[in-house]
Amino acid sequence: MPEPLKPIKWYKSLSAKKGRLEAGAFLVEGERAIRQVITAQPEAVLEIISIEDPPPFRRRYPTRQITESQLQAVSRTRTPQGTLAVVRAPADIYSGSLPRETGDTILLMEDIQDPGNAGTLIRTAAAFGFSGVIMTESCADPLSPKCVQSTAGTVLSVWIRRTAGYLDIAQALRGNGFTLVAADVGGGSGPSVLHGQNRLLLALGNEAAGLSPELSMAADYRLSIPVAREKAESLNVAACGAILMFLVSGTE
Repeated sequence: MPEPLKPIKWYKSLSAKKGRLEAGAFLVEGERAIRQVITAQPEAVLEIISIEDPPPFRRRYPTRQITESQLQAVSRTRTPQGTLAVVRAPADIYSGSLPRETGDTILLMEDIQDPGNAGTLIRTAAAFGFSGVIMTESCADPLSPKCVQSTAGTVLSVWIRRTAGYLDIAQALRGNGFTLVAADVGGGSGPSVLHGQNRLLLALGNEAAGLSPELSMAADYRLSIPVAREKAESLNVAACGAILMFLVSGTE
């Protein structure tokens, strides 16, 4: 006997953190983003909901056809793309325990609160081969609709930990051979410090306040990107992160 259909308000509840935690799931919207999730972790997709019949590549998943008005109720975008996936949330995303295999390049986001910036940085980290992303509890929720949208489906392409214990994690990684390089407008080191780092933890600070004193003091290097400061004092944090992650990828 087939399971009864979930009420539309259940899908709508996934836009809030409480609903995501209760369901253990989040939403990914748009065919391209869903394809990316399927590429990264095909087993994480739980259901497809769509206003049209699903194309062949999605027919291996449970599907539900909904109306335009139902889609408008569920989607959090101004112009819904017609298809959403219900995706299983990573079990340890809100924990302070690192995966057994951390990889050698990790991004640390400290209090980056704009979900567009946070999602773009996750996408950039995935694009440049970073293995994981550590986020503070004051960062935007990586599974919120706007953040997921900004990742373009790459939210499962790297491991993510959002935790208050990020400083302890950073120190543990340093003790395990990682070099902590923090981007800082007032930093005394240049991009050359990225060269020759076998294991790298790259830290980016809050959009307005920058790095906390604690993270700044813990850093092995405080790096600044040379810019024409008479024209622009600093870069957007997502742009800064993209430049530095590109440079890291080019030094491997």
